[in-house]
Amino acid sequence: MEPEVSAPRDDRSRLPVAFAGGAVVVLLMVGGLLLVTRSIKSHQSAASPRLPFAAAEQAYAERIHFTDIQLSKATNMLNQEFTYVAGMISNDGVRTIRGLDVTLEFRDPFNQVILRETEHLIGPGAQPLTGGARRDFQITFEHVPSEWNQQYPAIQVIGLILE
Repeated sequence: MEPEVSAPRDDRSRLPVAFAGGAVVVLLMVGGLLLVTRSIKSHQSAASPRLPFAAAEQAYAERIHFTDIQLSKATNMLNQEFTYVAGMISNDGVRTIRGLDVTLEFRDPFNQVILRETEHLIGPGAQPLTGGARRDFQITFEHVPSEWNQQYPAIQVIGLILE
């Protein structure tokens, strides 16, 4: 009896299948990473205590200004769109700001608020903003509703820690 001779396998036919399998694994890993980071961010913001905003902080908030506001959009490889709000924050008072929370409000064409987000512009680990100083800021939004009127969001100080 003669040994059976098998036809040589074509390794090239396996290449697209292996490539597709690898791409699926990479997409699952990236998707999982995005879910984990989004979950961590929401837990951190939920766990962060609100900064004080009594009469003294409210009076000082008038000395904090947001200028040179710019909006931009970007899309990542997963076709997710991000909106960036960037600008300059200035402390036109004499006190040092150790903590600063703001609310950003996006509106629709009827001037109704469709998205309201609270952000820490100066958090626990950030460099304080001294009196008379200015600093760039940037806030990223993962999803802004399509009804947005494409105007700059309103930015309002809602919490301060002063020195």
